[in-house]
Amino acid sequence: MADLKASSDSLPLPQGGPRPLASRAQRLKAYMMEEVDGDQSTAPLAAYSFMTGYIDAVAFSAIFVWCGFQTGNFIQLAVALARLFERGADKAFHLPDRQALASLIAFNAGAFIGRLGDWIGPKKRLWLVFGTFLQTLFLMGASIVLWTSGQGSIASDRGAPAWTNLRAYVGLVFMSASLGLQGIQAKRLNTQFGTSIVLTTIWVELMSDPKLFNIRESVRTRDHRLLAAGALFFGGFVSRSILAEIGAAGALGVGTGIRFLIALSWMFVPGK
Repeated sequence: MADLKASSDSLPLPQGGPRPLASRAQRLKAYMMEEVDGDQSTAPLAAYSFMTGYIDAVAFSAIFVWCGFQTGNFIQLAVALARLFERGADKAFHLPDRQALASLIAFNAGAFIGRLGDWIGPKKRLWLVFGTFLQTLFLMGASIVLWTSGQGSIASDRGAPAWTNLRAYVGLVFMSASLGLQGIQAKRLNTQFGTSIVLTTIWVELMSDPKLFNIRESVRTRDHRLLAAGALFFGGFVSRSILAEIGAAGALGVGTGIRFLIALSWMFVPGK
């Protein structure tokens, strides 16, 4: 009897029923904090490249300044600075030079904001959705200020910029910050799309790809780079077509809607 009592005391106690299911809020939080699979992020990253061409076409058509290709803007500033020391040269810091400087600073500020993703998790769904939505707000702000600026949308045939007043500067700043933030988000995913902004590196890597001419098989490194280039080109084409019809503010308004859809698309990218 004593042995029977001792063995019964060692038996595990019955559990208090099945564990309660996680609430919807808990499941959503877990889903949003999940890291996405970069290899399956082709659609939103191609859309990022599309937006690079889209936004740059608006800015270049108006003031011959790139919002995303900061190499050109940086060299433009170097040339402007050197001109100040030339004998007999115009000593003024011209409007296009000031606009290039504003774009460069805003782009880097947007990229710096992207460092928030390092704190949240650069590949986590929450950051990708939130960061892209922040890009959407930047683009919406650019659309609004350009609409209220009273400025044109396309530079004159003689090369005079269409944007000259303060509100147009603010619009340029918002556009550049949007692409700066996009660049760091894409870079952190470490895919063949790179930053989704600068194509010079992509072209070099494409031309040096050992499987460049293996046209009978799918090659991710080659195909995704070609997709990035094609998406950027198509974005510039679409942007200019819309710009000619409804102006810069309207074109950026359409771009705002596209940005919002890209933000939502991160919800459907599979996790790792």
